[in-house]
Amino acid sequence: MRIELARVRTTVLAAVIVIMAGTATQTARAQATQPSLYERLGGAYSIATVVDDFIERLLVNATLNANPAIDEARTRVPKAGLKFHVTAMVCEVSGGPCKYTGRAMKESHQHLNITQAEWDAMVVDFKATLNKFKVPQREQQELITIVGSTKNDIVRSSSSVSQR
Repeated sequence: MRIELARVRTTVLAAVIVIMAGTATQTARAQATQPSLYERLGGAYSIATVVDDFIERLLVNATLNANPAIDEARTRVPKAGLKFHVTAMVCEVSGGPCKYTGRAMKESHQHLNITQAEWDAMVVDFKATLNKFKVPQREQQELITIVGSTKNDIVRSSSSVSQR
């Protein structure tokens, strides 16, 4: 009888372990199959469409156009090239297959002397574009977080900006 009870306990314990392992595997599979931000945004074509609208907004933004360094950079950098690089960057950082091959954010923005007000104006335009294309709030927040992670490399301190 004792041997039989021990077998029952061992069998029950083994069944519980198998069930727990199966549940953990299902949870891991569900997490692994969750679509990337890139996929949730609709892929490269959707990202390129949003970037196109966003860059067009930036090009006519009065706050940004008041910065002579930004204005000068716009004459040197073709907007098609800018759109290409921004699209590749968003594609890559959102989990897509693209590879951004442009310069680092700090290097490409340091001479522009971008202020907090200019950063804020860019964020307003970015949100307006995301809303125009009805990007869901979850994805918007993820994108805003990604963009925000570049702020320290882009926005200059007020002391360095005063040297314009």
